[in-house]
Order: sequence, then C-alpha cells, then structure tokens
Amino acid sequence: MLKHRGFPGRLPGTDFQFTIRRANAKGATPLVARPRYRDRRPADKRADAAFLRAIWDCFGEAPFERGNLDAGRLSWLFGREIKPADDPFDPESYEARLVLDVAAARASFPEIFEGEGE
Repeated sequence: MLKHRGFPGRLPGTDFQFTIRRANAKGATPLVARPRYRDRRPADKRADAAFLRAIWDCFGEAPFERGNLDAGRLSWLFGREIKPADDPFDPESYEARLVLDVAAARASFPEIFEGEGE
C-alpha cells in the first residue's frame, strides 16, 4: 500500500480521518459512491472540502493511486468529484488509480479554488 507522504492525516482539530496507517489484512475497504444530502452537518462539509483541497494540492489533475487514503472519506466524493482513472476499475484495491474531476469539484466546492486561475 502506497503511503502518500505529505498528505494530511486528518482535518486539524477534529477526528475526521484522511489517511489510514496500515493496510487491512482482509483487503481494502471498497469504494462506493455515498449520497450527500443537503442536511449534512457543517463539520462533514468542511471535512469534504479540506480533503478535496488536499487532493488538489497533492495531485492536481493527474491520476493518483488510492494507497493509504481513507475509503470512507473518498466514498463521500467518489463518482462525482473523484472518479476512476482506469477501466476496468477495482474498488477494493489499494493500487486502484483515481483522478480528480476538476469541473465537478469547482461546481461542488468553489471555495477551495478561490483565487486560482480558471
């Protein structure tokens, strides 16, 4: 399992996890597209925005390996802002490659792109 050095481990001051410490012996937790409802807590929305910002800062538009990124946090964005980079895609693999859909991310989280050129 690739460990993304320099990627934040969690949202500062909270228990919202962004990375995992070690691979699960049974295999990676599958990525699934979780529905995001309008009534989500503000703290959850901040965690999504901070995680997406970290993805943007670390990888930009380039495909990246899932590695030690938290499956739960990825699943809140999977299928919308974060998409499979390869076909076929294995949602249960630590080596699965993902890519940021910048247009979808800008539409959903415009605050993380403020001040950057369009």
